[in-house]
Amino acid sequence: MAFSSRGSQTWRGVRIAAVAAAAGLVLAACGSDDEAATEDSDDFGSLTVQLSWIKNAEFAGEYFADSKGYYEDAGFSSVTLNPGPGPTENLVASGEADFGLSNAVSTGQVVAEEDAPLKIVGTTFQKNPFTILSLKDKGNIATPADLIGKKIGVQAGGNEALFDALLKVNDIDPKDVTKVPVEYDPSPLIDGEVDGFLAYVTNESIIVESQGFPVTNLLFADNGLPFVAESVITTDEMIEKEPEKVKAFLKAEILGWKDALADTEGGAKLAVDTYGEDLDLDKEIAQAEAQNTLLIVSDETKENGLFTISDDLVAENMATLAAAGIDLEADDLFDLSLLDELLEDEPDLKD
Repeated sequence: MAFSSRGSQTWRGVRIAAVAAAAGLVLAACGSDDEAATEDSDDFGSLTVQLSWIKNAEFAGEYFADSKGYYEDAGFSSVTLNPGPGPTENLVASGEADFGLSNAVSTGQVVAEEDAPLKIVGTTFQKNPFTILSLKDKGNIATPADLIGKKIGVQAGGNEALFDALLKVNDIDPKDVTKVPVEYDPSPLIDGEVDGFLAYVTNESIIVESQGFPVTNLLFADNGLPFVAESVITTDEMIEKEPEKVKAFLKAEILGWKDALADTEGGAKLAVDTYGEDLDLDKEIAQAEAQNTLLIVSDETKENGLFTISDDLVAENMATLAAAGIDLEADDLFDLSLLDELLEDEPDLKD
C-alpha cells in the first residue's frame, strides 16, 4: 500500500500499447453493435474500473454499486473491477480501463512529466491516507520535528518524492533523516529496522495495531501535504466525447458510496465474502470505519455532496503538487464540470 503502487508508472512505456488499444477499439467498433450504441440509448456497454489496490474494504462503495445494480441502472451492461496495484494512469490512458482510482499527486506527476491526457473528475477521499507510521513505545513520531534523527522506511518510486515533499514543507533538512528502502510489508517497523514507515492510516496502521503494537500516525494531510485520493480519473477524450458516460459512472459511484457510509459493516462483509480474498472481517470493518469518518465525509461534502472537490481544496492540492516539484495548473489536472452538471440535474444525490 504505497504511493508508487497506487499511482503511475511511466506513461512513456504505454504509448505503443495505446496505439494498439486504439486500433483494437476501431476493429471492435466495426464489428460490434453493442459497442457502437449511442449515448442516447443509455447503453454504455461494458465498464472497466481500475482499482488502486487489492480488493478490500477500501472499495466498499464500488461493491455496493455493483451488487445493487447501480452500474447496470446507469447503463453499463457489465462491470469489471480490476484489482491493483498497477499502473492505473497507464491503463486508463491506453483505454484498457474506462476509469481508474488514483490520487492527485500520482496522476499529476504523470500529466506533468509525460503529458498524459488525464483528468480527475471527482474524488472519494477528501483527505489522503498517507502517514508516517511508528510504534508508540519506540519511534513515536507524532510531529514533523520527530522525524529528525530517525530511520524512515520509504518505498521506491513516487513515495520518495512524496516523502521528500513532506520534509520540504516542514523545513527539515533531508540530511537529518535517514531514508531506508523498504517494500510494502511493515515488518521492518515491527522488527525495529526502521523507526517510521510510510503507510496508509487505513491499512498498515490498522494491521500493525491489530498485532498488539500501539501506533502513532503522522498524517501527511494534517502536516503540510493535503491532497485528494481514491480520485476518479479518466481521459480527456472520454470527457469530451462521452460526457453522459462519465456522469452515469459518477452517479453509480455516489449511490454506492452512500450505501457504504450507511452500512460500514455491510461494505466490509462484501469485501470479505464476495469481492476480496483472504481478508479478516474485523480489520476490514476497522478500515471501513476509519476511511468513512477520517477521509470521505467532511464539512464540504456535507454541504456540496460526495465526490465534490471545493475550490479551496483544489488550491491546497496544487500547493502540494508544487511542493513535490510537480508544475501544473489546476485545469491541467481537474475537470469537475460533469460532476457539477450531474449534481445540478439530480440534487437528491447531494443528500
